Amino acid sequence: MFRNWRIGSVNGALLAAYFIPAWILVAFNIMVAPVHGLYERPSVAVALFLSDHLQMAGMDTVRAAWLLALGRLTVVAFFAIYLALLCIPRVRKNGGSDEALGIALAIGSIISFASMVMASKVGEMAALRLHATELLLLLGAAIVIVIERPAPAPKTVEAAPPLGLEQAELLHNR
Repeated sequence: MFRNWRIGSVNGALLAAYFIPAWILVAFNIMVAPVHGLYERPSVAVALFLSDHLQMAGMDTVRAAWLLALGRLTVVAFFAIYLALLCIPRVRKNGGSDEALGIALAIGSIISFASMVMASKVGEMAALRLHATELLLLLGAAIVIVIERPAPAPKTVEAAPPLGLEQAELLHNR
């Protein structure tokens, strides 16, 4: 059963197992109570940066929180699509699910990098460690996906040219 699994597929599935529940809870908390959800630990650096450096008002902060939640839900959706495509053996062998994983990695890396920069600007060290760790996970998976390509499809065997005078091919005639 596990003979046709690549390292990139397993790595992507493990990343999805982490990011789907973690980021969906953060996004749900932001959707329920935008300001309160934004000031929880995974997003506190973004909230402090928005309030301290950009001097955003209340409604603008709510809009930024919803935009962050939408970005996180987009990453979760692409990870879910990746897991769904990973369940189909033919798609998994051909690497057809790598596109959904690539989009999730790209958007997730942008969100994590921006959050990490914001955490470093406001001096929030716990958030900086969290976002740096998430960014390293995403970049590591991207490197594995880029380096490990799916195995090429086997080439078809061409028929041998017909033998002269319709001779049968025997072992000693080769």
